[in-house]
Amino acid sequence: MSADAYPHDLLARAARIRLACFDVDGTLTDGRLTYDSAGNESKTFHVHDGQGLVLLRRAGIEVALITARTSPMVERRGAELGVRVHCGVGDKLTRVTTLCNELGLDLDGVAFMGDDLPDLAPMRVAGFAVAPANAHPWTARHAHWQTQAAGGEGAVRELCDLLLVAQGHADDHAPGGAQ
Repeated sequence: MSADAYPHDLLARAARIRLACFDVDGTLTDGRLTYDSAGNESKTFHVHDGQGLVLLRRAGIEVALITARTSPMVERRGAELGVRVHCGVGDKLTRVTTLCNELGLDLDGVAFMGDDLPDLAPMRVAGFAVAPANAHPWTARHAHWQTQAAGGEGAVRELCDLLLVAQGHADDHAPGGAQ
């Protein structure tokens, strides 16, 4: 997509982002929890979302997955992608604030994508709050932008692409662009 596809105020907000934080269940996944007969949990991640997170890192944007659940699958996926992973987080706002302090950023430089009530506190203070298409309405109404794709179905990639476009990195990855 080109910058013409987005409103100017959205591009301006996205251009300031230096840290992109993502809830996991309902954002990077479709929100369903699946257990086998032994009680083992499984999750499904969309490969396009993962590619988007890698592209953000290459563009110099820090990436963090922040989830209230403890999940070896999330830790593994985060390690595969080379992103920060914070599992078992009871207070997502405190985690985001701590990350900002560690990275020398203010909250205006943070994007937070979430889909439900535990995500509201960081969404309310982030410079760019985003919700997937299927976010709960109580959460979605606090977003600056809502994706067309649902969580686990490319919503994360939509945000990644917007950040790359707003910061002038989209052509680096487009066919025929610099590789």
